[in-house]
Amino acid sequence: MEKNKKNSYKEQDVANASAESDNLKNSGEAQIEDVTPDKETMAQEEEVVEADTLENKVSELEDQLAKEKKEYLFLMAEFDNFRKRTLKEKSEIIKNAGENVLKGLLPVMDDFERGIKAAESSEDSASIKEGMLLIYNKLKKYLSQNGVKEFDPSDDTFDADRHEAISVVPVPDESKKGKILDTVEKGYMINDKVLRHAKVVVGQ
Repeated sequence: MEKNKKNSYKEQDVANASAESDNLKNSGEAQIEDVTPDKETMAQEEEVVEADTLENKVSELEDQLAKEKKEYLFLMAEFDNFRKRTLKEKSEIIKNAGENVLKGLLPVMDDFERGIKAAESSEDSASIKEGMLLIYNKLKKYLSQNGVKEFDPSDDTFDADRHEAISVVPVPDESKKGKILDTVEKGYMINDKVLRHAKVVVGQ
């Protein structure tokens, strides 16, 4: 009887221990479940973080766009100012170049006036001719300094790009056909460009 009673106590102790162990296990699982984040909550937090990142990115792009737009408008204004300044400078260069050319002719004009005045009181035709020749050479030199030169007088081949035939004369010699027989008015070049076509008589 005493032995059965002891066995009953042991079985009761084992059962109690097992129940206590199950309680502890269930309690631990409950605690773990309590501290484990909910998947839905984590997804919402991730969406919030992603939204904040996108907003920051959009804000950066807007700032960059505004900066580039400002720089573009600045460059457009600079280019417009450059264009206007260039047109003005070009106009002034053309105007000043014309003024300088005309100013350079004034000394020649002075020489002509002095020559005319001297010719009125002089009967020496040789001295008058010499004075006119000096003025002519001075003018020719001035034109040369500004890139103006007459056509080569030794070139007797007709060239429609440089010559203007005002008359055509029949010639018996075949070697004279297409050649310049006489120059009525000289032609001039300026910096390798025709300034005035020469008026010539051509053999046919």
